[in-house]
Amino acid sequence: MNAAAFLDACAVDPDVLLLRPDYRALLLVVDGSAADAFDHNADAVDALVSAAETRAQGLLAERSADELPHVASWRDAYRAFGAKPQRTRNSLEALTRRAELALPRVNALTDISNAISVLHQIPLGGEDLDRYQGPARLMRAAGTETFDTVVNGETILEHPEPGEVVWCDAAGVTCRRWNWRQGRRTSLSNDTRTALFILDALAPVSDEALHAAGDALVEALSSGTGNVQVSKRLVAA
Repeated sequence: MNAAAFLDACAVDPDVLLLRPDYRALLLVVDGSAADAFDHNADAVDALVSAAETRAQGLLAERSADELPHVASWRDAYRAFGAKPQRTRNSLEALTRRAELALPRVNALTDISNAISVLHQIPLGGEDLDRYQGPARLMRAAGTETFDTVVNGETILEHPEPGEVVWCDAAGVTCRRWNWRQGRRTSLSNDTRTALFILDALAPVSDEALHAAGDALVEALSSGTGNVQVSKRLVAA
């Protein structure tokens, strides 16, 4: 399936939009930006991560993480489907809190997407598209779907809670609780050649701000190689 056909087939279920009619997802397929392409340009990634850490420090010097407007919106969204946001933090809150001290370093693609998430205050997940089976779908789980994760160093299969908002493909859950935790099967790695990035938006994030975050992500990914090809789609109610 080519990028355009994949994006056309991706969907957000109406049951999710009933929870938050203001929800939008900007989907980006980036082809040709491999993590190992940044070996010669590590300074650019380091600078982006450092800027995100400075941004988090400035934000959290003024108020607590749960009082940040975009974080608060995601806390409300989590409560809407029964999650406890103080126990399972949305990815934006978790990264912003960590960035106040230091962002985790995983690989170039993940480090860049984490930094853009903090800088633009938008949840942002990256996936290895070649490991997908069918299109991405945001839905409310039945509870029987499988999700592969690591606990105490061991890979195990879990099941989401019934009604939980999850991203899935035909093989199972790729991300639990909207944007809380991504699965291992489709995670970004140094071998990733075609990546899917999902940028989540709730009010007060505007469409313009959402696209600006996407543009910043593409610009950062293009610094590793000049051969990236980008396809995008905005999914909204």
